[in-house]
Amino acid sequence: MKNKLLVSACLMGFNVRYNGSQKANLTARLERWQRAGRVVIHCPELAAGLETPRPAAEIVAADGSDVMRGRARIVESTGQDVTPHYQLAAWLALNAAITGQCGAALLTDGSPTCGSQFIYDGRFSGTRRPGTGVAAALLREHGIAVFSEQQIPALIKWMEQREEQDDPV
Repeated sequence: MKNKLLVSACLMGFNVRYNGSQKANLTARLERWQRAGRVVIHCPELAAGLETPRPAAEIVAADGSDVMRGRARIVESTGQDVTPHYQLAAWLALNAAITGQCGAALLTDGSPTCGSQFIYDGRFSGTRRPGTGVAAALLREHGIAVFSEQQIPALIKWMEQREEQDDPV
């Protein structure tokens, strides 16, 4: 069974976010899984060749599924269209999850790549809206469960259920 977890590098304390920061959210359980070799740390944007820091980017009037289908785009605050870079980031995240045998992913919400509960509205206004980023959408399409950092208790429960299925008493 796939009981490994793909985790956004910024959630593991790496300064890889667009503004050069991190969002470390290590719980005791996450640290234990990391020590057990069950965590695959990945930053889709860095894997796709984007720099840190980089201009903020948002999905314009759509969500990650639309971007992956070529029906929407991702632009930086500078106005530059960076859609191909983020599409590549999504495919690289999927490859990391498959190669790492990950059944789930813990991703940073709000990101045009990793957002799983919300993304920003595409106007750089700071306004959130329900939606998914490109990697979250692609991972879900391929059967990988996606959780945000606000859903760690649900992720722990999901992982425990998988462990019980693998090791019936």
